[in-house]
Amino acid sequence: MASNKPLAAIYVRVSTQEQAQQGFSLNAQQEALKNYAQVLGYEIHAIYRDEGKSAKDLKRPEMARLLSDAEAKKFSAIFIYKLDRFSRSLKDLILTIDKLKEWGIDFVSLQDRIETTSASGKLMFHIISAFAEFERNVIGDRTRFGMQRKAKEGGFIAKAPKGYTLINKKLVVHEEESEKVKQIYNTFLNETISLTKLAKNYGMTTAGMKKLLQNTTYLGKVKFANEESPGEHKSIISQELFDKIQEKLSRI
Repeated sequence: MASNKPLAAIYVRVSTQEQAQQGFSLNAQQEALKNYAQVLGYEIHAIYRDEGKSAKDLKRPEMARLLSDAEAKKFSAIFIYKLDRFSRSLKDLILTIDKLKEWGIDFVSLQDRIETTSASGKLMFHIISAFAEFERNVIGDRTRFGMQRKAKEGGFIAKAPKGYTLINKKLVVHEEESEKVKQIYNTFLNETISLTKLAKNYGMTTAGMKKLLQNTTYLGKVKFANEESPGEHKSIISQELFDKIQEKLSRI
């Protein structure tokens, strides 16, 4: 007869040095967690054991299997002996627990008395999730700051547009392609031709052609978050020609 009890996963980890010095044996952790899970009314789904593995990051075979099974919702709770058994990286710990919350998986740490099956435990989970959101925002701010700084220093951020090539992460004029860009600009300005027809002549979409004709990269500039800065690369199009193109585009 199938059991109606919720399923729990048990995760245990110990490095060889820790076991020798402090006696954190896998079997001792495992036994304590099995008893605790059963007292709380869980049936053991599986035991995940990382033996002789450091907790400096989450790159451990059984940890990977545990998280994969958690995402697949093969159990409803994870039991660990102590937080540092899971990870010594606060960032990894916070972000992983937040991910478990997203998947609807409860998290229980025996020695730290952290669990999400009670009101106080859920409060702790919310606090950890708040730290996770803060960490993600900090990472996002750092990334945006780095890209803005790179743009203001003249560095190029995205892939090279038509007319340029990237060499050592720097934009360099591609002689043959840059001549095509000049040809496109002059054709559009001086001939009676639609954007669609022009785009077709060069194997491009109409939207792609319009984007090319409005790209200030050709003026030797870089753009990020709607802010333009002088770039380190050479211009292909003169400001005068570019302005005339924009004026014609505005009349379409």
